Amino acid sequence: MHRIILKCHRRSVAELFSGSLLPKRGKQNGSLFVKSFQTIAGSTDPVTFGYRRDTITNSLGLQVINALQLGHRSQASDILSDAGAAGHALNVEDIVYILEYCARLPDPLFVMETWRVLEGNNIALSWKSYMLIVRALCNGGYLEEAFHLMTFIGENDRLSYILPLCNTFLSACAKMKDVMLFNQCLDLMESQSLGKNEVTYAALLKVAVWQKNLSAVHEIWREHCKHYKVNVLSLRKFIWSFTRLMDLESAYRTLQHMVVLVSKEDIFLRRTVQGKIYCPQLDIPIPSGSVADVMCFDLHKDQHASPASSDGEGMIMNSIEEVQCSPFYAEDNMDCSTGIEMLEDLKKGPIKKILRWSFNDVIHACGHCKEPELAQKLIAQMQNLGLEPSSHTYDGIAKSIIPTRRISDIMELLNVMEGKNLKPYASTLSTLSICCSNALHLDLAESLLNQIEASPCARPYNAFFEACDIMDQPERAVKMLAKMREAKTKPDIRTYELLFSLFGNINSLYEKGNLLSHADVTKRINAIETDMLQNGIQHSQVSIKNLLRALGAEGMVQELLKYLYRASQFSHNNYLGTDIYNTVLHSLVKAKEDRKAIEMFRSMKLCGIHPDDVTYTIMIDCCTNIRCFKSACALVSIMIRKGFPPQTITYTVLIKMLMEYDAFNDALDLLDQTIKEGNKPNILLFNPILHKASLRGRIDVIETVIEAMHREKIKPDQSTCNYVFNAYAKGEFVGTAIEALQVLSLRMISLDDDILEDMRRKYEYLIVAEEEDADTQIIQLFLIGDSENLAAALLNLRWCSFLGSSVSWVPDESPWAKRLADIL
Repeated sequence: MHRIILKCHRRSVAELFSGSLLPKRGKQNGSLFVKSFQTIAGSTDPVTFGYRRDTITNSLGLQVINALQLGHRSQASDILSDAGAAGHALNVEDIVYILEYCARLPDPLFVMETWRVLEGNNIALSWKSYMLIVRALCNGGYLEEAFHLMTFIGENDRLSYILPLCNTFLSACAKMKDVMLFNQCLDLMESQSLGKNEVTYAALLKVAVWQKNLSAVHEIWREHCKHYKVNVLSLRKFIWSFTRLMDLESAYRTLQHMVVLVSKEDIFLRRTVQGKIYCPQLDIPIPSGSVADVMCFDLHKDQHASPASSDGEGMIMNSIEEVQCSPFYAEDNMDCSTGIEMLEDLKKGPIKKILRWSFNDVIHACGHCKEPELAQKLIAQMQNLGLEPSSHTYDGIAKSIIPTRRISDIMELLNVMEGKNLKPYASTLSTLSICCSNALHLDLAESLLNQIEASPCARPYNAFFEACDIMDQPERAVKMLAKMREAKTKPDIRTYELLFSLFGNINSLYEKGNLLSHADVTKRINAIETDMLQNGIQHSQVSIKNLLRALGAEGMVQELLKYLYRASQFSHNNYLGTDIYNTVLHSLVKAKEDRKAIEMFRSMKLCGIHPDDVTYTIMIDCCTNIRCFKSACALVSIMIRKGFPPQTITYTVLIKMLMEYDAFNDALDLLDQTIKEGNKPNILLFNPILHKASLRGRIDVIETVIEAMHREKIKPDQSTCNYVFNAYAKGEFVGTAIEALQVLSLRMISLDDDILEDMRRKYEYLIVAEEEDADTQIIQLFLIGDSENLAAALLNLRWCSFLGSSVSWVPDESPWAKRLADIL
């Protein structure tokens, strides 16, 4: 394995543990460690960390520990010094007892003091004492001092076997992510020819995972398998490593190997006093360069192994892929044949937990790698093995399977967990809430968020805010923002981006701002920016864009330019790009501030901002305001030379300008050119022509455009219906006006005859009903997202019905529609 070899300056042990060096670690004052034990100190029973008075042959160790617990460090030091000076008063049991206490706290400062007393009085230390000293230093964060102590031991040949010390040190380096000392310890082990055991490999894995070095993990796997026969615990560590590095294939194969191993061999696991699981077998260190003939399977061979394979692994993998069961109910899976017998011995002992942990790791990795099918197969395999899913398992299901399924499955998952008396994690509720928000089910998303007591991540709240923004329901976002504050969840930049979009402007789409709304907008923006400052979050490109867009929507031109200037002065992230300037230009053109828009367009190049197709389209729209068709044509020419072919929106602006000159023939030619060039037309491309044709009474133009819309399968909107109806009504063609309104209203609902038939069965009664609440029911449809056109069409048809017109739900059979079909 490639390692960075760095040399370390070694100080003498006498200097290292001298009193002059202690203040440099003063931030780990001993009193800080004793505060958490004040409750214990209040007890009269001298029980400390599971050790009682009768287990100590001499009361000296208890006196020192009791003094430390009471916070009397000077008294403890005096007792220790006096005993050390006496020599015979300090025995091995006292030393081990004191060192064990300091290692568990940890209290590295008192360990150093103990070391000085022992060295000063020539009191020999056992291997266990050295082990406890190193452990206390490592647990307390004194890695450099621990390393020098190990080096001292090796150089003076006090202990010929220091591998456990090195393993303790390696584990501490991996925990504190100190790669330099980690590599130095490996160099020491190599120079001492200590070799490696399974604890060493576990530390190597942790560092490789922290460095996101997948190749190193595979190299460790090959070296480990060469020297050791893999067991359940070692497989567990490798599965954890593969899943953290998103190597789902290797993790899955290793997991299946674990299942085969458990089903074939008798495995005995034990627990330490601290509750850790271990395998009671000899762990003999393997020297470097030795070769052992130990089985090692290839992690990258074909997953679809033959069922006749000797190790049985192929049978498991092939049978799993045939499982098609519910991922939630264990009862549904008990009848599924996977070719694996129930492992009854898993119902007791720690093996069941080891297997469940490994399954959970792979299921969570399926969520990160977006492999829901594999996650579902693993759930089925767990249930067939008799492994009851835990809350952590369902957390993995929520992240891997639920995002690809229906909202009803979210309720099913919660009901199953409730039936098993399992409380969902906060991360599970967050994931489910995000799924509901993405599907715009705000009620369920809000209910799930309210169940989260504390969420360290703002992502579920951001998803809810985004859904509120889409559904135009800022009032719900206000309540959830209060809930977010109550849960003490720190917002991120995405939160503020959405807050500017939700609360930046006051008025609706068709209202103009006034002095009161401008003052309210200013207060809101200041409040959001103040909160950003308090949380140490700076503007992003999206947040400044949403802020400027809100000011532009309110028509606050002066404030808009001030914010743009201030952002340009303090921009450190270069987020003032073309997109930002396009937002400002659009607001200026919309507010008829054409001169300022032209000046900003000219100054963009001076600021190093390159215009794009949107910029040119906005400036063409500005030419419409100043009624300068020649400038618009010049911009189109520049736009094409710059490599930006005109899009549908560009043609829409040009047609809008031609309508200022009543140039209907040119507009129709441009409309035809737009379609021939392959641009996808929309209703905004046709409505400007219909609007001006309606005002001028050009029914011939209206009928040509309407038929072109129908052939391009463009659904009309309410403005289209108004323009056409008004044109016929002004020409005193009342019957044709009603017939056209009816046809266009039906096309506004849908252009598909089958869908129209479904709508007829669902809403026809509202059209002909004489009850007053029929209008109310139709108006309620306006409150539903994407139903405005349906509500407007039903009101049009109801009005036609009141005028005595029979509503036909086949619009193409109308005489008016047939006559228009013969125009083009």
